[in-house]
Amino acid sequence: MESLKFTTLIPCKSSSGNLARPKLAANHHDVISHVGFAPLWNRRSKTEALRLRATFSSKAGSQDGASVVEDQKEEEKGVRFGAERDSSGSVIGFNLSPPNGEVATDNGSDRIEIAEDVSGKEKPKAKAKATRSIVFVTAEAAPYSKTGGLGDVCGSLPVVLAGRGHRVMVVSPRYQNGTAADKKFSGAVDVGHTNVICFGGEQEVAFFHEYREGVDWVFVDHPSFHRPGNPYGDSFGAFGDNQFRFTLLAHAACEAPLVLPLGGYTYGQNCLFMVNDWHAGLVPLLLAAKYRPHGVYTDARSVLVIHNLAHQGVESAVTYKNLGLPAEWYGALEWVFPEWARAHALDRGEAVNILKGAVVTTDRILTVSEGYAWEITTVEGGYGLNGLISSRKSVLNGITNGIDVVEWDPSTDKHIASHYSANDLSGKVECKIALQKELGLPIRPDCPLIGFIGRLDNQKGIDLIQSGIPELMNDDVQFVMLGSGDVQCQDWMRLAEATYKDKFRGWVGFNVPVSHRITAGCDILLMPSRFEPCGLNQLYAMRYGTVPVVHSTGGLRDTVVNFNPYAPGGGEGTGWTFSPLTKESMLAVSRLSIVLSFLPFGIHNIHQSFDIRLMIHRL
Repeated sequence: MESLKFTTLIPCKSSSGNLARPKLAANHHDVISHVGFAPLWNRRSKTEALRLRATFSSKAGSQDGASVVEDQKEEEKGVRFGAERDSSGSVIGFNLSPPNGEVATDNGSDRIEIAEDVSGKEKPKAKAKATRSIVFVTAEAAPYSKTGGLGDVCGSLPVVLAGRGHRVMVVSPRYQNGTAADKKFSGAVDVGHTNVICFGGEQEVAFFHEYREGVDWVFVDHPSFHRPGNPYGDSFGAFGDNQFRFTLLAHAACEAPLVLPLGGYTYGQNCLFMVNDWHAGLVPLLLAAKYRPHGVYTDARSVLVIHNLAHQGVESAVTYKNLGLPAEWYGALEWVFPEWARAHALDRGEAVNILKGAVVTTDRILTVSEGYAWEITTVEGGYGLNGLISSRKSVLNGITNGIDVVEWDPSTDKHIASHYSANDLSGKVECKIALQKELGLPIRPDCPLIGFIGRLDNQKGIDLIQSGIPELMNDDVQFVMLGSGDVQCQDWMRLAEATYKDKFRGWVGFNVPVSHRITAGCDILLMPSRFEPCGLNQLYAMRYGTVPVVHSTGGLRDTVVNFNPYAPGGGEGTGWTFSPLTKESMLAVSRLSIVLSFLPFGIHNIHQSFDIRLMIHRL
């Protein structure tokens, strides 16, 4: 049995836009006697309701800011404290419910009780799963900002969770780069500002909010997020102040549930933080080092989602003092480079590693595929953190990413020339013809068209494509690439287009409608990635009946099943994988896929679905 504690809270209101955390009133009302019998709480019984203006806690000293009352003078804004009785009329426990008798959740179980009205009329009982307050912290979230799979997932998964009854907030920077993309934030309104302490003083950040598709989209605004380029850098490389920019994001994300009265009340302290990659990696550290010692966020939990372990947020050790953490927590982020990786003989290799600190302090670790969860525990895939991550295997899981099957649906896609489905593939040929016409390629429906979509960097295996193109262009094929990144790779794409005028096209930059048209119009999608935590383009390809040819690594190996033409029923499989990662292996499998894909019994994988909604069952 547990004791109950009632704490009166002062509403969280903003003054001139300056947000403040809710403060405790001077009077606390403690009930020190036991008032219920937990083993009997699951019995069906009638309830009688009483209005109270307080929050409920099963732990002494805990507080829940989500229960702040907007106007304590309005009776209907209170909550009901119901006495639960057995058939004999004896009180066996108490429960809370909204004043209008609507469904309320019980975090201790999935049982839902609806209290009787004050008039004594009994309301019908219902059963539903308990909801949670979930806060996504991410450097990008589509459609507002996106450079790859991280933006796709953080733009889709929160909507799915909200659809299941959870209260979901996404905290991301408000990027302004002087392009048309700035208009994507036009629906967000200024809801106030607050100060966070880091980098030697108070830094003022503003919050912009948009409520869309059941999700609170909160954007952190600061001048450091206003510059040309993508979220992480420009044509000259990564921004030199990224540690400062994403430290601001982490601090602001921890304050947002406490100070933003979204929908009339705050999210409060009992939150689940979904921390995505190193950019948000300070969040679990701040919860442990800054807030919990002062009794804040004591019941909050964090989940670190690793989308790409190669990027860890490593900076010089002298920058630790800028992160807004107590000095005694330095060991959580301490990082020492091996001698071979140091700049010179006097370099001691001392650094801070934000992702390492997140791995140490988070409650659970997720990767975006089961294969990648194993790879990051190996020397080859762990990037120096393999030993630490292996020590936390008990809380490590891999869940394959899903895709938005509404946005990516060839039967309704607004970006493609013709719609088609698994029952009628004739529209796919029309999409191919339209793509060839748009790109200025000879219109040849019978010519295999190979596509590549992705960043132009070493991870994506661009060097293999560069070395293999001269040989591949000797075959009767066409090739189209869409991507941006390394300047030399971009220049090479322009040179290849000039060299193979009737066979090769390169589109420098990233364009969402064009990516849809390439996915629908190509016969084969090539992904020779050195490593791939999950990959989404192969999932899009299978959704659109396009054959993926991928390197057997990480999530690519998990999601693409090698085609077997000799299986009963005319063959089975969803694509082709190749290994080892060599030009010869890539070309051999690409040519094999061309031959088999154009046979009458070719691969028909359009029925494949990696619906993001299915991820929820594995969370």
